[in-house]
Amino acid sequence: QLQLVESGGGLVQPGGSLRLSCAASGFSLDNYVVGWFRQAPGKEREGVSYISRRGRTTYYADSAKGRFTISRDNAKNTVYLQMNSLKPEDTAAYYCAACARSLIECSGRFRNSDMDYWGKGTQVTVSS
Repeated sequence: QLQLVESGGGLVQPGGSLRLSCAASGFSLDNYVVGWFRQAPGKEREGVSYISRRGRTTYYADSAKGRFTISRDNAKNTVYLQMNSLKPEDTAAYYCAACARSLIECSGRFRNSDMDYWGKGTQVTVSS
């Protein structure tokens, strides 16, 4: 059974850091482009970042640039999202998702939140 499982969310004060993990089971994540998304209450899901299969290409939404870093360890079948300088507006459920297509097609699907496999999410709350 193909599964993506996110972990690492929690409550953090403004300015703090969290590292989210996305672990795959039932398939090899190195065959997939992987993205992180988030959805706050009452808002649409938005793409935060994605990483290519070998990690050579990354993309960040403007809201994540300079603060978040995506990485992957294919030996551990895991993708990470390091989030620094967190703000209250980063509060959301964070999801990872995998895309099995070419990088160009996956980048388009990322923008439409139209990935092939999704995790169930992990909650991040930034509050004092």
